[in-house]
Order: sequence, then C-alpha cells, then structure tokens
Amino acid sequence: MNPAAETRPSSELPSLVPGAPVFLFSGQGAQKPGMGADLFDVKEVAETLACASDVFGFDVAGLMANAAPERLDDTRYAQPALCALSVALARALAARGVEPAAVLGFSLGQASALAASGMLSCEATFAFVKERSRLMAEAAAAHPGVMSALLKADEAGVQALCDECAQGDVLVPANFNCPGQIVIAGTSAAVERAEAAWAASGKRFSRLATSGAFHSPLMAEAAEGLAAYLEDVAFEEARVPLVCNVDARPLAAADARDHLVRHLTSPVRFEQSVQALAAAGADTFAEVGFGGVLFGLVKRIDRGVGRACVQDRESLEAFCGAQASRREAASSVTHSEQELS
Repeated sequence: MNPAAETRPSSELPSLVPGAPVFLFSGQGAQKPGMGADLFDVKEVAETLACASDVFGFDVAGLMANAAPERLDDTRYAQPALCALSVALARALAARGVEPAAVLGFSLGQASALAASGMLSCEATFAFVKERSRLMAEAAAAHPGVMSALLKADEAGVQALCDECAQGDVLVPANFNCPGQIVIAGTSAAVERAEAAWAASGKRFSRLATSGAFHSPLMAEAAEGLAAYLEDVAFEEARVPLVCNVDARPLAAADARDHLVRHLTSPVRFEQSVQALAAAGADTFAEVGFGGVLFGLVKRIDRGVGRACVQDRESLEAFCGAQASRREAASSVTHSEQELS
C-alpha cells in the first residue's frame, strides 16, 4: 500500500456536532459599496483588512467603503474585497469562541474557506485570490461570456437545453444553486438562444450581472495560469472539513491544486454540498460575508436547518450571543448526565 494513501483524509464527511455552525462564504456578485463598514474597528477585522491591503497593494477597507459600484464590480476588486471581509469575519467569530464544524464557499467563497479551514494562511489566501482574480479578469476580457439563472430547472433538462442551444458555442451548466435554480454560462449568443428557448417553454430566467462566463470552458486560460501559480503553493490539511464545490466532498491537501484549477471551469455544486453537510448532521448554516444570497439558497435546499447571516456588527454580536447560549446549554446537559452517572 502507498504510505501516503494511509494518511490521506477520508473523502467522506465525518458526523458533525449538532448546533455547531457550518460557515458559508459568499461568492462574487454579493459585493456592495459600504459593506462591512461598521466592522472596521473590530480588532480582528482591522488586522485582516490591513493584511489584505498589504498583499493586494491597495486599501481594501477604503475600497469597500468608498468605491463606486462599477469599480467594486470589477473582478479584480470584487474578489479581494469579498474574500477579505469573509476571512475577517471568520477570524472575529473564532476570537469570540465560535468555531465552525465545517466550511463551504460558493465559487470565490472557496478561497475564503481555505483560510478559515487552515489550509492556507491569510497571506497565502489573499495572494491566491490576487492571482485568481487577475487571471479570471483577463480570461473574461479575451473570451467574453455571460451567465443566466434558469428557474424551475432540473439538471437533465438544463443539460439538454445546453446541448440543443450551444450550436458550436460554449454553453454549460455553471452553478447548481438550489432545487429549481441552475445557472448557465457561455457565449452571449448561446446564452441568448437558451434564454429564448427557456422562455418559450413558459419558464423564467434572470441574467446575472457578472463580468464573464465563470465556471465554464471560457475560463480555460485562467485555469492554465492558475495551475502554474499553484505549483509553488503548499497546502496544509484542513483543521475542519472544507467541502469542495467541484465534487461536494471534503478537500484533501493532496487534491487542492487539482480541484482549485478545475474549479474555474467546473460547475459549482452548492446544492449538493449543503445536502451532504446536512446528511452528516449539520443543522446550522451561517453565511459569513456579505449579501445574504447563500442564506436564502440554504432555505430552499433544506428548510429544516437553522440559518444566520453574519455581515455587520449587529449580526456578529447576535450570532456570537446565540452560539454562547447554545454552548452553555450543551454544557449544562453534559454536567447533568455526569451527575446522574
């Protein structure tokens, strides 16, 4: 047997502690001017944003507070801002005793999950995002494309639609968001054909405000560049399970390079990831970042789990208070059981 295989982490999720939260990290598109502004004087947030500014080469807090929407929507700025805020909030939660049972990002959010899980340091995470955002912006400029969310969708139907409407262009399922919502990505002409066919069948769609056809073959050049960059990046094993968008399974350090490269051209399997976590016992999901998009998707995936959105001072304090109460209650039950025994 290969000795490395003996120590390789399991590809299956372990049983998760009830009540302990799964941290969800926001993806590109959630950004908004002013996000996180009332958190800038929180120690862990200030430290993390300062670190991010050093790596990215610009004032990240200033960008978040003052940038015009069109600048903040640029991939080269949206990804650094969102990642920095998510990592900052995760550190603030940890400093207050709130540790995740597992972590899951949505697209860009998977980078934030690398830091929160301990697979990469904050500095290495931000350096990775700096290169990732640059490569994706360049690929989007060289190979323009768009994305559109199809409603009342199922995987087989969307794949058939893509096969029919591609007509030699790129057109693929890109995000499996939740039951009944799948995002497609491809060239503008191909997506327009798919939207027209979808509308003709009596179903609705919503064009996304993205700067490219992410998670599609149009990002192939970015994937090649990222593969070269990651050759010199060392990953640690995750301290808590990091569920990967590519296959909805825990990510091992040995697979990190391959999966992060494939991630740029593969669909985001967010729905399947949440389902896997819930099956492993996760009953609380907290979006740690901005926008509340994942908070809403989780409700549509599993109405039986608890949800929270931690994105400002009020929600940070409220969630920390709720988790402290949970831990106190669990401790009381444990003490009672010990006395009875």
